[in-house]
Amino acid sequence: MDFVDLFPFAPEVGYLSLALVNFFGSLVPFVPLPGFLLLATMSVGDQFDLHVLAILSAVTATVAKQIIFYVSYGGRRIIKEETRKRMRPFERLVKRYGAGAAFFAAATPIPDDLVYVPLGLAKYNPKRFFIATLTGKFVLSYTIVFVSHYLGLSLVEPFLENIDDATPVYIGIIAFGAMMTAVVVLLLRLDWQRILGKFAPWTLDENNKD
Repeated sequence: MDFVDLFPFAPEVGYLSLALVNFFGSLVPFVPLPGFLLLATMSVGDQFDLHVLAILSAVTATVAKQIIFYVSYGGRRIIKEETRKRMRPFERLVKRYGAGAAFFAAATPIPDDLVYVPLGLAKYNPKRFFIATLTGKFVLSYTIVFVSHYLGLSLVEPFLENIDDATPVYIGIIAFGAMMTAVVVLLLRLDWQRILGKFAPWTLDENNKD
C-alpha cells in the first residue's frame, strides 16, 4: 500500500481536509496520528504551500488541545474528593513546570494529553498554556512539513509496503488511543502522595501554590 492511500481524498479537499482531520484528530485524546500522517502526505511535492500547511496544522491542533485543557479545567468538579487528594501532589508538580511541559508535549510526537489533562486539573494559567502549546505545535508542524517535503516519505513507507488494506492502520490508531485513555485513568488512581513524597516532597506541602 502506498502512503497516500491512507488519505486518498487529500488532493481533492486540500487545506479544508487538513484542518478538519487535524482538529478532530487532536480533539480526540491520544490519537493525533491521522493529522500527522495527512500533514506529511500533503507536504510532499509542490501542490500545497508549506507555510500554510504548517500554520494550519499548528493552529487547529492548538485550538483542539485548548478545548481538552478547558474540559479538564472544569472536570475536577466531578472528580471525587478522595481522588483529588491523591492527585494534588502531581498537580503541583506539573503546574510548577507547566509552560515547559506543555511546550515539550506539543513539540514532540508524544501523547501530549498525558500532560494537558493534569495541567487542566491543576488549573494552570490558560494563556500560558495556549502560548506554550501553540509554540510547540509550530515547531512540530514545521518539522513534519520540511522533513516530509525534502526527504519524502521514505522513512515511513517501508512500514506500509506489506500492508494491502488501510483498515488495520486505523484500528491500530484507535487501539492506541484506548490504551492511552487507560493510562490517564491509571494516573487518577495512583497514590501520588506516596510516589512523589520520595522524590519531590515539596509537592506534599498544602501551602505550596506552584
